[in-house]
Amino acid sequence: MGITQYRLAKAIDVPRIRISEIVNGKRAITTNTALRLGHYFGNSPRFWLNLQAQYDLEVERDRLGDDLDLLATAGG
Repeated sequence: MGITQYRLAKAIDVPRIRISEIVNGKRAITTNTALRLGHYFGNSPRFWLNLQAQYDLEVERDRLGDDLDLLATAGG
Protein backbone atom coordinates (compact mmCIF):
# COMPACT_ATOMS: atom_id res chain seq x y z
CA MET A 1 0.00 0.00 0.00
CA GLY A 2 3.04 2.24 0.01
CA ILE A 3 2.72 3.33 3.63
CA THR A 4 5.51 3.09 6.15
CA GLN A 5 5.07 1.92 9.71
CA TYR A 6 6.10 5.38 10.87
CA ARG A 7 3.52 7.11 8.67
CA LEU A 8 0.74 4.75 9.78
CA ALA A 9 1.64 5.16 13.45
CA LYS A 10 1.62 8.93 13.09
CA ALA A 11 -1.69 8.90 11.19
CA ILE A 12 -3.48 6.81 13.83
CA ASP A 13 -1.68 8.50 16.74
CA VAL A 14 0.09 5.50 18.26
CA PRO A 15 3.76 4.88 19.01
CA ARG A 16 5.71 3.58 16.02
CA ILE A 17 6.90 0.64 18.11
CA ARG A 18 3.29 -0.56 18.45
CA ILE A 19 2.94 -0.88 14.68
CA SER A 20 6.36 -2.49 14.37
CA GLU A 21 5.56 -5.08 17.04
CA ILE A 22 2.20 -5.90 15.42
CA VAL A 23 3.82 -6.31 12.01
CA ASN A 24 6.51 -8.57 13.48
CA GLY A 25 4.04 -10.75 15.41
CA LYS A 26 5.26 -9.60 18.81
CA ARG A 27 2.11 -7.75 19.81
CA ALA A 28 -1.58 -8.37 19.32
CA ILE A 29 -4.05 -5.94 17.79
CA THR A 30 -6.08 -4.55 20.67
CA THR A 31 -9.56 -3.12 20.47
CA ASN A 32 -8.01 0.36 20.68
CA THR A 33 -5.73 -0.31 17.72
CA ALA A 34 -8.53 -2.04 15.79
CA LEU A 35 -10.72 1.04 16.15
CA ARG A 36 -7.91 3.29 14.92
CA LEU A 37 -6.99 1.03 12.00
CA GLY A 38 -10.63 0.63 10.99
CA HIS A 39 -11.13 4.37 10.97
CA TYR A 40 -7.93 5.01 9.02
CA PHE A 41 -8.48 2.32 6.39
CA GLY A 42 -12.25 2.82 6.18
CA ASN A 43 -13.19 -0.65 7.28
CA SER A 44 -14.54 -2.31 10.40
CA PRO A 45 -12.66 -2.68 13.67
CA ARG A 46 -14.12 -6.21 13.65
CA PHE A 47 -12.08 -6.91 10.51
CA TRP A 48 -8.85 -6.20 12.42
CA LEU A 49 -9.94 -8.18 15.48
CA ASN A 50 -10.91 -11.12 13.26
CA LEU A 51 -7.49 -11.01 11.62
CA GLN A 52 -5.91 -11.13 15.07
CA ALA A 53 -8.12 -14.02 16.17
CA GLN A 54 -7.25 -15.99 13.01
CA TYR A 55 -3.54 -15.35 13.57
CA ASP A 56 -3.82 -16.45 17.21
CA LEU A 57 -5.59 -19.68 16.17
CA GLU A 58 -2.93 -20.51 13.57
CA VAL A 59 -0.08 -19.84 15.99
CA GLU A 60 -1.70 -22.02 18.66
CA ARG A 61 -2.50 -24.78 16.15
CA ASP A 62 1.15 -24.82 15.11
CA ARG A 63 2.24 -24.85 18.75
CA LEU A 64 -0.01 -27.78 19.64
CA GLY A 65 0.88 -29.69 16.48
CA ASP A 66 0.61 -33.43 16.97
CA ASP A 67 -1.08 -33.00 20.36
CA LEU A 68 -4.30 -32.09 18.52
CA ASP A 69 -4.14 -35.37 16.59
CA LEU A 70 -3.64 -37.28 19.82
CA LEU A 71 -6.66 -35.58 21.36
CA ALA A 72 -8.82 -36.50 18.38
CA THR A 73 -7.64 -40.12 18.51
CA ALA A 74 -8.23 -40.41 22.26
CA GLY A 75 -11.71 -38.94 21.99
CA GLY A 76 -12.97 -40.83 19.10
